[in-house]
Amino acid sequence: MTRLADYFVVVGYDHDKERSGSGSGKIIHRFPEKDWDDVPFHQGLELFCQPGGWDLSSQRTQPSFFVSVLTDIEADRHYCACLTFHETVSMTPKKPDDVETEEEGGLVHHTLMFAPKSIALISRLDYFETFRNCLGIIYTVYIESMNVQLESIIGNLLGSVHIPPPGGPQVRFSVGAGDRQSLQPPLNGAIPVSRNTVAMLFQQLGIHNVLCLFCAALTDNKILFHSSSYSRLTDASTALLAILFPLKYSYVYIPVLPNALMEVLSTPTPFIMGVHSSNKSEIQELLDVVVADLDSGYLSIPEHLNLPMLPDHIYNRAHQELTLVLSPDLQNADCAFPPPTPSPSLQPMLDKEIRAIFMRLFAELFMGYRSCLTIIRIHPEPVITFHKGLFLFERGLSGDDFLQKVLGGMSFQTFVQERGPPFRICDMFDEISANIQETLLQEGRKAERIIKNVQDIARHLFINENPNPQPYSQKIPKPCDGAFTRIHIPTFPRIDCVRVQEVIDDGVKKASMKAQLQTIRQPKSQFVPYGPPAGNITAQRNIINNNARRLEVLRTCVNSIFENKILDARKTFPAVLRSLKSRVVRNALTRELSTHAHQNRAMLESQQFDLIVRLMNCALQEDACSEEHAVATALLPLTASFCRKLCTGVIQFAYTCVQDHPVWASMQFWQATFYSDVEKNIRALYLPPDELKADKPDLNEAFTASPDVVRRTQGLLYDKSALEIAAEQIRIWPAQSEEERNEMISNEESTVFSQAIHYANRMVYMRVPLDISKGIKNVFSHEGESGSSNISQSIGGSDSLDGESGFEEGDSSDPAGSVIRFISKFVDKVCSEGGVTAEHQKSLHQMIPGVVAMHIETLEAVNKESKRLPPIKKPKILKPALLPGEELVLAGLRGYLLPDGREEGTGGNLGGPQLLPAEGAVFLTTYRVVFKGTPCDIQACEQVVIRSFPITALTKEKKVSISNTPHIEQYLSEAVQLRACTFQLMRIAFDEEVNQEKIEHFRKTVNRYRYPPSVFSMFAFNGVTTTNTMLQTHKQKDKTATLRKFASRTFLRGSSRKPGLKNKQMSRKGQKYVLPGEPLAVPRRATLPKPPLQDLTDSRPNSLYEEDDISLDFSSPGSTPSLTTPSFEADRRRFLDGRTVDESEIEIQTSTLKASDTLSADKLMDRPYVQDYQRLGLGSPGSTRQKSTEPFRISEVNLHYNVCRSYPALVVVPSTVADESIRKSLGKCHRQSRFPAITWRHPRTKALLLRCSGFHGKGVMGMMKSQVVQNTSTGTSTETTRSIEQEKYFQSIVANTPVGSHHNTDSLVSLNSVLTPTSEATGSPPQGSESPRKVGGGSSAIYRAMTGIRGSGGKGMNSFRGLTKWGSLRTTPSSGPPSTLNTDVGARLAHKTGGQQPEGGQDAKDGAVMPTSAHKAALYVFGEKSQMKAIKTENFPKCDFIPCDFNEVRHVKASFKKLMRACVSSAPLTDPEVSFHKLVEDTEWLLQIQNIMQLAGAAVDLMDIQGSSVMISMEDGSDFTSQVVALTQVLLDPYYRTIDGFRVLVEKEWLAFGHKFTHRCNHTAAHQGSGFAPIFLQFLDAVHQVVNQFPLSFEFNQYFLKFIAYHYCSARFRNFFFDSECERFEYGTLFEDSRTKSGKIGERGDGTSKGIQIKSLWDYIDSIHLKTPLFYNFLYAPSIRDCVLRPYSDIANLRIWDYYINEDLRTGSTYDREVVTKATEPNEENEEGPLLPTDRRIINGCYDNIQEAQLDMFRWLLEEMSHLETDLCHFPMKWKFVWEKLESPMELQSTRTTAASEMVKQHGTSLHKKTTIEILTKGKEGSKSQTQPHHFETHSYVTPTYCDYCQHLLWGLVKQGYKGMKCSECGYNCHDKCQNLVPKQCGKVKISRESSFRQSQTSMEDVIRVTPQSTPMISGGQTTPTYYDHSWQSAQVSETRTHEGYLWKRGALLKGWKQRWFVLDSTKHQLRYYESKEDTHCKGFIDLSEIESLQLSAVALPGAPKKAEEKAFFDLKTIRRVYNFLADSKDHADEWINKIQECL
Repeated sequence: MTRLADYFVVVGYDHDKERSGSGSGKIIHRFPEKDWDDVPFHQGLELFCQPGGWDLSSQRTQPSFFVSVLTDIEADRHYCACLTFHETVSMTPKKPDDVETEEEGGLVHHTLMFAPKSIALISRLDYFETFRNCLGIIYTVYIESMNVQLESIIGNLLGSVHIPPPGGPQVRFSVGAGDRQSLQPPLNGAIPVSRNTVAMLFQQLGIHNVLCLFCAALTDNKILFHSSSYSRLTDASTALLAILFPLKYSYVYIPVLPNALMEVLSTPTPFIMGVHSSNKSEIQELLDVVVADLDSGYLSIPEHLNLPMLPDHIYNRAHQELTLVLSPDLQNADCAFPPPTPSPSLQPMLDKEIRAIFMRLFAELFMGYRSCLTIIRIHPEPVITFHKGLFLFERGLSGDDFLQKVLGGMSFQTFVQERGPPFRICDMFDEISANIQETLLQEGRKAERIIKNVQDIARHLFINENPNPQPYSQKIPKPCDGAFTRIHIPTFPRIDCVRVQEVIDDGVKKASMKAQLQTIRQPKSQFVPYGPPAGNITAQRNIINNNARRLEVLRTCVNSIFENKILDARKTFPAVLRSLKSRVVRNALTRELSTHAHQNRAMLESQQFDLIVRLMNCALQEDACSEEHAVATALLPLTASFCRKLCTGVIQFAYTCVQDHPVWASMQFWQATFYSDVEKNIRALYLPPDELKADKPDLNEAFTASPDVVRRTQGLLYDKSALEIAAEQIRIWPAQSEEERNEMISNEESTVFSQAIHYANRMVYMRVPLDISKGIKNVFSHEGESGSSNISQSIGGSDSLDGESGFEEGDSSDPAGSVIRFISKFVDKVCSEGGVTAEHQKSLHQMIPGVVAMHIETLEAVNKESKRLPPIKKPKILKPALLPGEELVLAGLRGYLLPDGREEGTGGNLGGPQLLPAEGAVFLTTYRVVFKGTPCDIQACEQVVIRSFPITALTKEKKVSISNTPHIEQYLSEAVQLRACTFQLMRIAFDEEVNQEKIEHFRKTVNRYRYPPSVFSMFAFNGVTTTNTMLQTHKQKDKTATLRKFASRTFLRGSSRKPGLKNKQMSRKGQKYVLPGEPLAVPRRATLPKPPLQDLTDSRPNSLYEEDDISLDFSSPGSTPSLTTPSFEADRRRFLDGRTVDESEIEIQTSTLKASDTLSADKLMDRPYVQDYQRLGLGSPGSTRQKSTEPFRISEVNLHYNVCRSYPALVVVPSTVADESIRKSLGKCHRQSRFPAITWRHPRTKALLLRCSGFHGKGVMGMMKSQVVQNTSTGTSTETTRSIEQEKYFQSIVANTPVGSHHNTDSLVSLNSVLTPTSEATGSPPQGSESPRKVGGGSSAIYRAMTGIRGSGGKGMNSFRGLTKWGSLRTTPSSGPPSTLNTDVGARLAHKTGGQQPEGGQDAKDGAVMPTSAHKAALYVFGEKSQMKAIKTENFPKCDFIPCDFNEVRHVKASFKKLMRACVSSAPLTDPEVSFHKLVEDTEWLLQIQNIMQLAGAAVDLMDIQGSSVMISMEDGSDFTSQVVALTQVLLDPYYRTIDGFRVLVEKEWLAFGHKFTHRCNHTAAHQGSGFAPIFLQFLDAVHQVVNQFPLSFEFNQYFLKFIAYHYCSARFRNFFFDSECERFEYGTLFEDSRTKSGKIGERGDGTSKGIQIKSLWDYIDSIHLKTPLFYNFLYAPSIRDCVLRPYSDIANLRIWDYYINEDLRTGSTYDREVVTKATEPNEENEEGPLLPTDRRIINGCYDNIQEAQLDMFRWLLEEMSHLETDLCHFPMKWKFVWEKLESPMELQSTRTTAASEMVKQHGTSLHKKTTIEILTKGKEGSKSQTQPHHFETHSYVTPTYCDYCQHLLWGLVKQGYKGMKCSECGYNCHDKCQNLVPKQCGKVKISRESSFRQSQTSMEDVIRVTPQSTPMISGGQTTPTYYDHSWQSAQVSETRTHEGYLWKRGALLKGWKQRWFVLDSTKHQLRYYESKEDTHCKGFIDLSEIESLQLSAVALPGAPKKAEEKAFFDLKTIRRVYNFLADSKDHADEWINKIQECL
């Protein structure tokens, strides 16, 4: 019997402690006054009686009741039921009523106030309703002045009312106030009583929110409720605990938290608390608390909190069941004739149904948990542990984060302690848990069965709370309505303490007498039902059946090993190693080894021992923590069984060879294994002798995989489980005598102690290393970590492996101490839990150091003898072939080349020999990293595998973890991964003979050679000598290689140049890197003349990587800064050897690097680009040489690189432009002074191609450059002068463009009528072509639709004079003033202030030409969008500025990284949804290639068709500009498609015009952090795409492009070094000869020749091309096709370059021809080398180079002729001479053309022109183009027409008259089946209403579209993939501006705030932002579908604009990042949030 209430307390307002209107409470009465012996009184009770604070009130309030929960020191909960009312208090006002208080918020005391008073009951029971009734009776007696003594009521309540325990009878009582009350205890006290609180909680929050709270509570997260009702807080907390049953919440639990204790919310421990809603503002700062608002039903989960949720199948089942209970009508809501739906249950029963669902949820979640209980003690009390890992593994939930946290929580530990014993009192959860699997199978997700089972459980729960069905009529006195509003209410009377105590004592005596007479039936203990096992037996049987073949192979191999049939074992050994990846095979291996160990076959021969140890290592390496190291547990006893005899008295056990695995350092593993063995011994202790089997079952029968055998094997030894035996022992324990009990306890304690000793010895064996001097590898415990070193299958390389590999270096100073500490920690843990006595623990601790010392002494002899074993015979290290001048830096380090993501070399599904892994050695030379070895596979070991790449191509080097690899007999845990930009990957696992020091030395040396201090340390400059001045100059250049240093120097310099301050002379200290004023006494030197003094500042290039003017010093007008040619070979060696270079040791020599004393134009005439200028007729150098009639000249303005250091010395400019104008004004208008230079001229249209950098903007660099100009008085005039000179330059270009002088009124984008054909015919059909009537039904629309020939240009246009002329996109206005485009620049500028606007319908204020009124321009300038907007186009007549997108370098770098990982991944692709082509698509590499080709194609059309000049003005003018300009010339000029011409093109556009090869390729340490940028590689890829489509138009083949792509970053040749021609001149490489006069460049000083090292790539190509047609394209026929090429640029037509994916393992790289030759020659020295090649051999695509192994017919015939001439003793002729002697076949008559071919040509040209139009109009119109939905109508097609969606034919020879769908607005054509799939938006173009244009619009229907598959491409039979017409893809989706306005946005990188114009589009579902409201180009957008949360920020973010409101911040979280915004005010922020949420 238990008291109903322990204490009664009266708490009142403490007037003595009143402060500023808020006071505190004090206890007025408490009864009893002395504490009970069993229940102490709680201090601080007054805080919980008034959680909101003790405040006086000026108004009467109704009495309130709520229950608080108090927790004592023993974690027992006590319930404080509190009833609060107010009493009248007379107060003296502090101030007159008419005077306002000064304190804001302070309470003004009136003359009549109301003070709170609380009466409270404190009880250990949770009968809340009874507490409410009792307190209500006391309040009623007081307020109604009833004739009842309060002392009697209180005394009876505390002393007379006693409640029986759970299961007892109903109690009826009265407290003496005329009341009748009853109270019914529940049947089972372990099951919580919830009343209707659970149903109310779901009603408040909803299903999902409650499930989230449920998961948060189970995973130990902090939970906080807040509501305006204290009772609701208590009810919600009670409900949450109720649904957690059978778990018990073990953390802080405070349902009602007083305001005074709010700091408790900052506790680090989990909790469930509740606070009043008035404190809502204070809880917003909590960052790790899940907050539930009970009033609004909102659940807030912090952003950074990763809340684990239930497993999906359990969550879905629970959600379905809750929906059936809470909304039973939902499943029939959509039925047309819904059946009668049962109404929801009443609130009490609904509450129990919800709880029943959660009990079923726990039963399913913990299903099979009893099979994972491990019992380690039975007597005197059972000690049970739970095998968490085994449970997760058996359930298949090893990776489930939710279950991991639940099983590791304190609540589950309590659950195991209480429900683990097998014999105890059971409840309904035990029954549900035991039958849940069968119940779920029977239900089968049928709603009727689910509801029935749920209601059955709910009924039991309801009966548990209400066991007495008989109702009892209670009588509870209550006060009258409105009693608390009476005017005269007496104060609560003082209570007589003595009287109360007397009543209490009397009641206690009577209650004790009743308790003696009353007996309550106690529930009995019983056997706990075992329930289903955790694992699925059926699935395990299927796994065994599926692995039957593997198990048989394993059994055969193991038997062969033990029978000493080593050769037979080695045959199947690789297959066994591969099969060990299966868990079933690993378990079978442990059983097989255990069988042989028990047959006394543990002593093995040396080879047997090695094979067994390797099997163990492989199995342990594949073993994982998710399997709870089952293999390690099984192999642990076997490691001490198998051994070999080293010598007399010295035996080596297997454990000395398997110690490196991290599982042995896991404390969790040792504990789980120990408990498992203890359970077996405890079980054997109580198992009857007749049940112990003398013979163990034949486990080999398991290999037959028969289910009957498996069942018989499993049940043979395990008839009774340990829990069943323990249950029986617990049942009979009370009947045992004291002696028997003591004996059982002693036996169990001895069992645990003996096992502890045994495991201590095992741990010594496994932890003490064989070589104690090397220390311990694994010194930390892998708690919860995987013991496997398997690498994650990362597609993008091995980025996920950058972390630790699972190993740490131990404390090598004291390995014995580390082992002792580790074992002692284990012993303390297991002995404490196992109940081992203190004496035994002490003796065990004393024993451990001695055992460790003895074992170390034993291992010394084993280690010594093991080193004397004959080493395993390993393959001979094969040395690689070296190039002339190449030297070995590191000799071969033996290792293994591991396979990577490329499957070609691993056999497998692709077939072929398994070439990888290969065993050999890795070499480091001065040029390459080379691996050379032989495959480990026996069937392929006769071949030689070579993989190499240049050291300068290395992009990333790191250590990676590796898993088990077949064919490798060593245990390898980690490897070194080397990735190169030549698309090569090496994963080297070093042999065990290579120690860690050698590996680290190799890595450091590789990085040192990869990033030398200067380029002169690289292989290309091998043997080159350089001076100290060269070092200083190069260091000086590297100093400004970072933006931070450069900006700081520039700002400091700018600050010193303010008005009134003179530039200080540079001190001597600052001349550390200053060039000497006097030339050094050197025979040859390169000198730069002094620039003009006034240009020292203004002409300074604004490059981050150029020299700064501070570092230049000119002592006198006649002196020049001298750059000598230094000697650097000795210094290079010293650096690479790790030594310091002394400047005094460097000798000044000039043996190789030669330069002229001065730079002159005559000496530059032999440069390839100068000769190309003359070939193009662009003038001659110097102003004196030019003729008066030449429009262009080769200017010497940059002869000494004073204007632009990154430009060539000679540039082509118009003749009318003076050098002085370029030097002073024009260069300063562009970045880095890269002014417009002419590079090519069209031979027919005379159009010009120009290149330059972007125009100067007002960015950071622009402001730094203009700082000096702004601070001078002549700043305005200087700017005006520059503008005039720039306009004059443009005027000169326009004047020299014929189209600009003769076609003033044509359209902007006519391109000879690109878009639509006119109705007029300008001639007759082409000669020799078939008549129109032969093609179609008499229609001439075919010829009217043709616009030209794809791939045509020049004279090719003359053959189609009969074709129609195309109309223009915009028609010329019929009336208007004449054009004034040729107005003189000076006259126009003189009247500039007159306010005149340019004519032609254009507003000068717009600054951009609108397409509606634009005219065809003579000059098109393609530039960046940000610059084009700021250009005043009215100042540049007949020029058009086209904004366009370009590939920024950072985007190219990111794309290239993804491309390398896609083409050369570090691991095979395992995800079926992620294919190779998907990865390539994600790189966006082909999109960037497409961008280059499209822009180059636009330039081709403008120059070739329209005759307009084109200027490319992008970025710094050296990256994307070079790509576009060079590709444009390839398409336009056939000369550049020859080998010599392509060399000239590269020399001109890439080398002369200053592409930063050194910087982009990271040649030196100064550029290490910038990252490799493959700008030049993209250009070569674009050329490769063109070669693919036009194979007849190029003299060179694909191998030629690959050759250049490889060697431009190989650093073998000196062509692609330095960043400009100026640097090449300074360093003496500009005029160097290809060879020295002696011809022995590689000759060393000692006279020993190392061969000839060619320094120029072009010389190397010429030498190869002279000998063999390796680079020649035999399909080259320049006369067949015309000169201009127009390739397709659609993604479908672009191909992945095989340079990225092909490999040649036979020779390594095929681009070093000397190496290839040596690798293919027979190896005479190595008799054990590979077999000699024969006439017939197998060619493998991965191993061999198919193009060289299987020659084409041309090369084969040429080689055969050479062989025949040699056999005839004739001198063989050169192949080129033979090829040119061949008679070319007769040219086919061009008159034989067919209609189909003409259609194909027309279609290709049309697509190309459409792309050009898109580029021109996209930048001009931006996003202003109007769009609308398609309006499809049925249309009959009579001409060949394509479906614009699927690209299939709508009309053809078969489908004549086919009806399809056509958009009446935009002309979109499609099949009727494709109508629903096409883009939903129509790209309707605003067109003129003139009749002529309407005719053109109508004739657009006649445009011929031909299938791409039938296109006879020039590629010689190659099939062209399907392409897509981008003219329809460019149609923009119409937008709906739901909301727009300005917002401040915080940047992602620098966290800066910028104001942007935001547009919320509900149609596109985007939130876009622009620079300003007027901007039409979107800066970016946020996809609304990716938004996860949107809310106001709690605090103001740093760096925000001043005067920003704190509550105007709001955060938008997406799946990618968190966006921070700032609105003008809080209202605007709320408006944005509401608008965005409406769109979600």
